[in-house]
Amino acid sequence: MLQYEELRLKLEGLKPEIDDLANALRLEQCRRDLDGLEIKASEQGFWDNMESAQAVLQKISGLKETISRYEKLVADYHDALTLIELADEAGDESLLDECTGAVTGVSGELDEQRLSTLLNGEYDGKNAILTFHAGAGGTEAQDWAEMLYRMYTHWAERHGFEYKILDYLDGDEAGLKSASIEIIGMNAYGYLKSEAGVHRLVRISPFDASGRRHTSFAALEVIPEIDDSVEIEIRPEDLKVDTYRSGGAGGQHVNKTESAIRITHIPTGIVVACQNERSQHQNREVAMRMLRSKLVEIKEREHYDKIEDIKGGQAQIAWGSQIRSYVFMPYTLVKDHRTGYENGNINAVMDGDIDGFINAYLKAAANGTIGYKE
Repeated sequence: MLQYEELRLKLEGLKPEIDDLANALRLEQCRRDLDGLEIKASEQGFWDNMESAQAVLQKISGLKETISRYEKLVADYHDALTLIELADEAGDESLLDECTGAVTGVSGELDEQRLSTLLNGEYDGKNAILTFHAGAGGTEAQDWAEMLYRMYTHWAERHGFEYKILDYLDGDEAGLKSASIEIIGMNAYGYLKSEAGVHRLVRISPFDASGRRHTSFAALEVIPEIDDSVEIEIRPEDLKVDTYRSGGAGGQHVNKTESAIRITHIPTGIVVACQNERSQHQNREVAMRMLRSKLVEIKEREHYDKIEDIKGGQAQIAWGSQIRSYVFMPYTLVKDHRTGYENGNINAVMDGDIDGFINAYLKAAANGTIGYKE
């Protein structure tokens, strides 16, 4: 049948791209790295350093995911080809939709895995630390910041990533003033780095008795989690450390002791906080890790030679042009102003369906076509 022949040719046309993907993913190197890490994980004393052991296990998990996804893609390709050939031989038109879906699935998964090969930045494979800040506008902006917080935690869950609350400051009446979370998973930073910036909301405010339309802003910072393997000098005299009682969604230890930590890096004005670990010592460790990550990210982004070169102005959030607009009224549309990518299903987006925006950004960045589009 002609339809099956067309599907077979389309599918076979993907085979060279699937073979090239193995090289782009450095699959053989992944297998060698996995073997080496699994040997390391079985050595005596592996768990003596808990932080190092967890980092190794995370790398093992990421490598296994890369390998298994590619192997499944190859298996799906062969299954789809076999199905098409059997259906064609039998002249069974009832299998046409299933065959079409199989080919579409292979093509879509190939595109998705190919995008992951664009994540070749130095820190792309790292965990991501997301910090949300409500803009001016009181309750409306604080509610919007919490909506974004929910969107990204749902995105993490969709991808099987773990997320951990580091700091959470409730809003005055609703929402949040600021919050920090760590998203843990292979390439978390590589995918989410494109989300940093100002996000704009347009809607009829539920907090306005007159039912007027409001525009609100919230900012998102995204930095990679930097481990101790990256050398960076932070002088003790440059730090101002405050303790306070935890607040927000912190569990059973909230508001019982002054275990929460806020650290200010005096030369740059950078402030980090952590409240959700069990002890003041643990909160300090996490806060210092966040500070290291922020300083390294700014140093790399602004091309500074030394951390000492960073000035306070460089560390502030830039409340400039928004990267994305979320319009609930008078129509529903989410538009990224850098790539022009749009999605009219705003409820799906707010439930974490933002892969289209991330993928569009990665492609545009790879092609050098990032700009601002009204």
